[in-house]
Amino acid sequence: MSGRVSIAVLILTYNESVHLSRALRHISGFAREIFVIDSYSTDTTVEIAQAQGATVLQHKFQNHAKQMEWAIENAPISTDWVMRLDADEIVEQDLAEEIVKRLPNLPDDVTGINLNRKTIFQGKFIRFGGRYPLKLLRIWRRGKARIEDRWMDEHMYLTEGHTLDFAGGFADHNLFDLTYFTEKHNRYASREALDVLNQRMQLFDAQSSLATKETVQQARVKRMLKELVYNRIPYEISAAAYFFYRYVVLLGFLDGREGFNYHILQGFWYRFLVGAKLRELEAAVRTVSTKEEIYKEIERLTRQRLDAD
Repeated sequence: MSGRVSIAVLILTYNESVHLSRALRHISGFAREIFVIDSYSTDTTVEIAQAQGATVLQHKFQNHAKQMEWAIENAPISTDWVMRLDADEIVEQDLAEEIVKRLPNLPDDVTGINLNRKTIFQGKFIRFGGRYPLKLLRIWRRGKARIEDRWMDEHMYLTEGHTLDFAGGFADHNLFDLTYFTEKHNRYASREALDVLNQRMQLFDAQSSLATKETVQQARVKRMLKELVYNRIPYEISAAAYFFYRYVVLLGFLDGREGFNYHILQGFWYRFLVGAKLRELEAAVRTVSTKEEIYKEIERLTRQRLDAD
């Protein structure tokens, strides 16, 4: 690579000492600025970030959308471009070279870059079941994109201009074990159930659907199908049907034993858990009448703070 380009990378962290050094190594060759937005980690995350030249900002975590919004608004970014990266994600060498080569030469009307994310699970690249490529808007011109205000499955979207795709390698490769995976997805299920509950009851503000935003078509279609079709089917049926679609129709069985574990856990168990938690939330809020009581029940069942202060 010929050197760093005018791009800042934003990484949200909480106890990411296992992954952070790897993530920073893979972006240090091209990123002019790196900001680690930490949620008061109790391990060596902050020390690792500082040792590798990142600027660390700390902010209390509510959810990923609000934390990224805070990062965009408060990090002292001076570059032309901004990139969102998770601590357990890897920018592979060919993508790093593509960023260096192409990014400085793009026309002004290109304001966003879509990346094709791989999923690595138990050391295996999950190629089937509709899991690759997952097209995500992860690079944007500073000031030209925002993030959805959602509890789960939040996406970046452009406020002007249009996108193009970069083809280089970009991988989600978490190194933790299945206990971590299931605990994390249990938390995610609570947040997604909260989003669906809000969609049905309009409990608090949320941004409009991705269908009305300039963003990745794949994400828009998935969101539309989830909100208009999937979420209206009893979860006992929809979770099983979704797993069958992924594992059989979209050839998820070709991912082998690791793929079977992944598609069962992420494609069936997780979807079933979201539905069960949503039903639990709906039953709980029907027993109370005031908004304060509803919020209290939601916080009790989801372990999520609805008030960021």
